[in-house]
Amino acid sequence: MAVLVGKKAPSFSAPAVINGNQVVEDFSLDQFIGKHPVVFFFYPKDFTFVCPSELHAFQAKLAEFEARGAKVVACSTDTPESHWGWLQVPKAKGGIEGVTYPIVADVTKTISEAFGVLAGEYDFDMDGNLIATGPMIAYRGLFLIDKEGTVMHQLVNNFPLGRNVDEALRMVDALQFFEENGEVCPANWSKGEAGMKATFEGVAEYLSAN
Repeated sequence: MAVLVGKKAPSFSAPAVINGNQVVEDFSLDQFIGKHPVVFFFYPKDFTFVCPSELHAFQAKLAEFEARGAKVVACSTDTPESHWGWLQVPKAKGGIEGVTYPIVADVTKTISEAFGVLAGEYDFDMDGNLIATGPMIAYRGLFLIDKEGTVMHQLVNNFPLGRNVDEALRMVDALQFFEENGEVCPANWSKGEAGMKATFEGVAEYLSAN
């Protein structure tokens, strides 16, 4: 599994459903470079069980991400038609109606593979095409990408383990605190707390005050 932290996020162009009902054919994270940080998260499959709880949880916090200038984008290996269909199903019936952030359709599995979260048995043929010998879906990967397109935070969970959306929001806060103040964020840091200078003197000062 690839570690992308400190590297440029893989570029892609793929179909996506935006605003809960509109299919676009050439969605890309490149549109946010120079403008917005991005929380890009993968989930295994439409019409499943843990997945809608995560998608709704991100939607519930979407205004808080947007208040920080951050964009939230989801992705799975389902088709755009599957995404669209699931978006029409009410929450009470296991659907994700009401989710408005983009959901990318990684039908070719190449986005999941590039981000290092593709599960299942697969290989590449002589022409470089990805070929499957079993089901291929994405682990619960999450990537925080800064305005310059660099991955700053990476988290990958196995299928049964749902993520903490508040922690994703905390990571956005930590990134922005560092960018604005040049100070680093110690253990359990949260927005509104002091950071520390990345020097021995700064660490000693912080520890003595805490």
